[in-house]
Amino acid sequence: MDAQGTWLVTGGAGFIGSNLVETLLREGQKVVVLDSLVTGYQRNLDDAVKRAGPGAGERFTFIHGDITSLETCQQACRGVDWVLHQAALGSVPRSIAHPLDSHRANVDGFMHMLLAARDAKVKRFVYASSSSVYGDDPTLPKLEARTGRVLSPYAATKHINEVYAQVFERTYGLQTIGLRYFNVFGPRQDPNGAYAAVIPKWMAALQRGEPCQVNGDGSTSRDFCFVKNAVQANLKAALTQTPGATDTVYNVAVGAKTSLLELYTMIRDRLAQRRPELAKLEPTFQPFRPGDIKDSQADISRAKDKLGYAPTHTVSQGLDETVTYALENA
Repeated sequence: MDAQGTWLVTGGAGFIGSNLVETLLREGQKVVVLDSLVTGYQRNLDDAVKRAGPGAGERFTFIHGDITSLETCQQACRGVDWVLHQAALGSVPRSIAHPLDSHRANVDGFMHMLLAARDAKVKRFVYASSSSVYGDDPTLPKLEARTGRVLSPYAATKHINEVYAQVFERTYGLQTIGLRYFNVFGPRQDPNGAYAAVIPKWMAALQRGEPCQVNGDGSTSRDFCFVKNAVQANLKAALTQTPGATDTVYNVAVGAKTSLLELYTMIRDRLAQRRPELAKLEPTFQPFRPGDIKDSQADISRAKDKLGYAPTHTVSQGLDETVTYALENA
């Protein structure tokens, strides 16, 4: 990275956030993290700083606070050059069960961060959106300009984020870029809790020798994206000088579909290399989950053209690293 400065990563104690922190610190950057530790973990930050190498801790600042406080957001943005906004209450099922909590964190908190970044005159505000904004539009691959009706409160909050971010650029001149993540996975992703993502959840279940539950018949597909691809997209979005690159959103994915049954087999076979008895485990099936979409695949040509984004890891390569990390840190 040629640019040097101070980066604020909200939600930096979370899965994607901590991977961003580690990469930025490795690159010699100064990093501020704002996190409430409600869904993030101190251990993620400790691991990120440790893996970033000698001297990383001297360039790292942690603010234990919540984006639902405007004052806290203003404090975090002071002296910051770039904001990578990852903080949110994720999960479609969680938002269906607790819509007000999702709105408070994902909409009110987002507005607080926009206001704080605007007033601090940050160079650019890059934020996490979601492929859930495509809703019931059946078109594959997904193009940024074409969305359907959103199917969950979570998806609604992310759509609202995109609208507000673009309004802030047009009204106040705050440069913004949204990244529509497609099923990001990798090291430090939490396997626990009712709203855990499928890959860490299945890895944990298989390591315990338990069957994995598949929603639907297993043909549901997703564009699974290794976290290092998402990190790359964030940094390129923050630093790109391509004309017309801001005031818009980009798909962040690999551009390929993997069914849940294909994914299960890939995870099981990798774990079975260490524990052969797992090779015989078959999944169980349960009803399709409300609020989910059947298939998802991204067109990533806009990100390639405007950001220079080029995925470095396929699903298979990402699972190799993810399973290795999980086994080493079990």
